[in-house]
Amino acid sequence: MIIYNLALTEKVEYTLEHFGIRGYTQWDNVEGMGSKTGVPHLGTHTWPEINGVVITFVEPEKVPPLLEAVRRIDAINEEVGIRAFVWAIEQAV
Repeated sequence: MIIYNLALTEKVEYTLEHFGIRGYTQWDNVEGMGSKTGVPHLGTHTWPEINGVVITFVEPEKVPPLLEAVRRIDAINEEVGIRAFVWAIEQAV
């Protein structure tokens, strides 16, 4: 799962395409606040920024390079905000 400021949408989409990740679900207009240094992204007058979320299932060998790509995106502009989370999926239908 990748949670990101909507300003990074094109970079996230390019990254998924770069790694050949076709199957995903995307949510736009997601509100929240980062746990470290992030400001609220609430889509309000006071906190106008807003997030997007992408969830996808990828082969285990793609996880490390995908996480590294997210780290690089974040390093370019840490104030914008992007995070990735990984779960092991035991079964899917």
